[in-house]
Amino acid sequence: MTTFDMACRREPAASRHVKLMVTCLCDLFFDDAAAATVEVLEHLGCKVEVPEDQTCCGQPAFNAGDWSAARRVARHTARVFAGDEPVVVPSGSCARMVSHGTLVLFEGEADPREASVAPRAWELCDFIVNGLGVTRWPGRVRARLAWHRSCHSRGTTYGEAALTLLRSIADLRLVEFGEPEQCCGFGGTFSVSFPEISRSVGGLKLDAVMATSPDGVVSGDMGCLMHLDGLARMRGDRALPVLHVAQVLRDALRATKDEG
Repeated sequence: MTTFDMACRREPAASRHVKLMVTCLCDLFFDDAAAATVEVLEHLGCKVEVPEDQTCCGQPAFNAGDWSAARRVARHTARVFAGDEPVVVPSGSCARMVSHGTLVLFEGEADPREASVAPRAWELCDFIVNGLGVTRWPGRVRARLAWHRSCHSRGTTYGEAALTLLRSIADLRLVEFGEPEQCCGFGGTFSVSFPEISRSVGGLKLDAVMATSPDGVVSGDMGCLMHLDGLARMRGDRALPVLHVAQVLRDALRATKDEG
């Protein structure tokens, strides 16, 4: 079995005691997305543990080619998230790094503990739909939202899992726009190393989204959301709220409580 096959293979979750990998962007910029993730998981009956010593998933170093540094980060992650519990990650790119990138980093290593988190790592919506078997979401959200599928979610079940949940929410309309597979241009360190190319790529995406006049953009990757929001502000476009999928699920739940 290849590392790709191992990364994509997921068995239904055997435990509702989960460990939450908060991610750097949640910690620094999207704290409400992290809070929404906890609220969503607790609604599903999960006991959520947030290890205090967690740091980065190692993706920036991995993508930059500094695999020595990436391995150090990955080993720390393996220690912090040791155990048998599912590790839930509210970020497609970070989830992909832990479930697939870590296997690549330690391919052929004698110590299986080096990549022990990989088979237990779940992107949030993937965990809800394919881990817990939840395919319909309660509540309602009165909005027209543009769904952005991040590049890191391609070749995974992450995007379809998110769409399964979003499409089931009453009154929520997902608007279609041109070139839906267009990259947002962020690419992590790519946007720093090649800012002009990054802005041009993101501008194409933003033009297609803006043409549909949505109420906001929703995605499972905060890097994409942060980049699109920054581009819109820099260009002087109309306000374009950006929402993590966990926030939409949380808001739908709250609407149910308010109506009750």
